Amino acid sequence: MENLSPCPKCKSEYTYEMDGLMVCPDCGLEWNSAEIQEEVEIGLVVKDSNGNVLADGDSVVIIKDLPVKGAPKPIKAGTKVKSIRLVEGDHNIDCKIEGFGSMALKSEFVRKA
Repeated sequence: MENLSPCPKCKSEYTYEMDGLMVCPDCGLEWNSAEIQEEVEIGLVVKDSNGNVLADGDSVVIIKDLPVKGAPKPIKAGTKVKSIRLVEGDHNIDCKIEGFGSMALKSEFVRKA
């Protein structure tokens, strides 16, 4: 049996090859295995609102007021955040904001400082 890669979306191991593409029968995703391999070699790439690539340890600036659940006031636009950490997921920046504590931010609401 061939050693096929699992589905990048749902991690199903029941993938198969069809017409030069890999197919997942569980979620229906079709992908080119060569492109996925290139992404794995590159790693996590996170871009700010202007398209600049962010890295661990960068400083960013919030570009719009962000309401915080349970907090009486929002994080104001122009707030500088130092020493960010990039993570997988929808909120792809972990950081500490003075006056708010640890936060997870979306990269679309920040720009590189």
